[in-house]
Amino acid sequence: MLQNFTIKIAENTLNLTNIIAMFGPNVDKKVILAAHWDTRPSADKESNPKKRNQPIIGANDGASGVAVLLELARAFKSSPPPIKIIMVLFDGEDYGKKNSEMFLGSRYFARNIRPEWFPHYGILLDMIGDKNLDVYIEQNSINAAPEVVERVWKVAGDLGLKEFHNKIGYAITDDHVELINVGIQCIDLIDFEYPYWHTLQDTPDKCSPKSLGTIGKLLLELIYNT
Repeated sequence: MLQNFTIKIAENTLNLTNIIAMFGPNVDKKVILAAHWDTRPSADKESNPKKRNQPIIGANDGASGVAVLLELARAFKSSPPPIKIIMVLFDGEDYGKKNSEMFLGSRYFARNIRPEWFPHYGILLDMIGDKNLDVYIEQNSINAAPEVVERVWKVAGDLGLKEFHNKIGYAITDDHVELINVGIQCIDLIDFEYPYWHTLQDTPDKCSPKSLGTIGKLLLELIYNT
C-alpha cells in the first residue's frame, strides 16, 4: 500500500509517499523491516563546491537497504514467514540539512501507525552495501532495544558473519529514532564508515552483492529460524 502525505519545508511543499507491504500470517508477533527509498537532493559532502547542489544517486545511502528488502519480499512471497512482517520504505529521509527537515517518512509513519501494525521490534537497514562492510552496534539501538541487538548479533555470530562486530560504534540519528520515539524497539544496521556519503561518488560500483547478501542471509535466518 501507499502512504501518501504532504509536508511543507521552508517554501517547498513536498508530496511524499511511504511504501508498505505485509507478509505472513496475522499473528501477535510482528516485525518491521525498513529502509529509505529516497536519495539526497544535494551532494553537500562533494569536494567540488560547484557540484554540491546536484542530487546524489545514493547507491549505498538508500538503495542498498531497499535492494535487500526487495529480495526479502521475493522470498517472503514464495515462502511465507512464520510471523507478520511489515515492510516499510520511507520517503524523505535525506531531504534537508537539519533533523527537522529529515526523516520525514519515518516520522509520519511513526506518528500515524495503526495499532495493528505496532511491532514486537523493528530493524532499519541503511548504508549496508559497502564493499568493505563493517557493522558495529549503533548506540541509540543498544540504548532503546538491547534485546533486539543481542538477538541479531547472536544470529550473526552463529552464521559466522565476520562483518558484524560486537562493539559499540557511532550514535546515529536515523529513521529508527523516530520509531523509538513512539515506543518501538528498533535498531539500525548501518556501516557509517563510507567515504562517498552524500557525494556524487555514491554509485553502484562502490557496492558489493556480497555485502547485500550478508544482510539478507542474516535477516532470513532471524525471521524464519529464531
